[in-house]
Amino acid sequence: MDALLAAIAEKQEALRRIRPLAAHALRALDHLYDLELTYTSNAIEGNTLSAAETQLIIEKGITIGGKPLRDHLEALDHYDALRWVRGIAAAQPPYPLAELELRNLHRLVLQRAQPEIAGRYADQGRYVLTDDGRHAFPSPAEVPALMADFARWLGTAAATPLVAVEAHRRLVEMHPFNDGNGRTARLLMNLLLLRGGYPPVSVRPQDRPAYVQALQRHQGGGGSDDFDRLLLQRLDDTLADYLAALRQAVLGPDTPSSQASTQTRTP
Repeated sequence: MDALLAAIAEKQEALRRIRPLAAHALRALDHLYDLELTYTSNAIEGNTLSAAETQLIIEKGITIGGKPLRDHLEALDHYDALRWVRGIAAAQPPYPLAELELRNLHRLVLQRAQPEIAGRYADQGRYVLTDDGRHAFPSPAEVPALMADFARWLGTAAATPLVAVEAHRRLVEMHPFNDGNGRTARLLMNLLLLRGGYPPVSVRPQDRPAYVQALQRHQGGGGSDDFDRLLLQRLDDTLADYLAALRQAVLGPDTPSSQASTQTRTP
């Protein structure tokens, strides 16, 4: 884990140095990743839209035939929530992440798709089936106090990769909402990463088995190392992707880093 954190720190410093030289390319890359984050975060929750369909809905307002309306609304909701996250992350001085902001983030995630529960704490029991049996999340009566404590912790936590991953893990463990907990937790993680000067990371559909298993292992008392390592590895990979694309933008297409360009990348 220490070697992975050191690699992340080295790449983050390189990204910090190159950012001012590639501002235009960075804006285009950020938009590409926002599309990818929207596609991937919804896909691992069961949304049936492809990456290309997600892009068409967000950029062109096109309705995809044969796809559920809810899938379309989830794409628009997540993209709007992500734009809000970027705004909050960039605010100076840093915008305090109080309980109200956490509920507003959830409201944005579900504002069109499930407005009846958007921004509202759970009013029913929530369970998940794991390899070790049924895991129960805290009862609705416990949620307000748990979220107040969580918000106080966030108010003093540093915007580091480990804290960002822990925030994701802790929010999922509380499961404070009837639905949308995973999407909200991933957006919160990325808000903290962006605030710390890191790019946001996606959990891709191919990562889902390892991601779910790592969460279940943590929920079963097996520790968080697997979960933390998975998301930190995704951050390291994303930093490498950003650096390759931005170096190409600054140094030109004939540089070695051009081979790792994301110009033709699809989410």
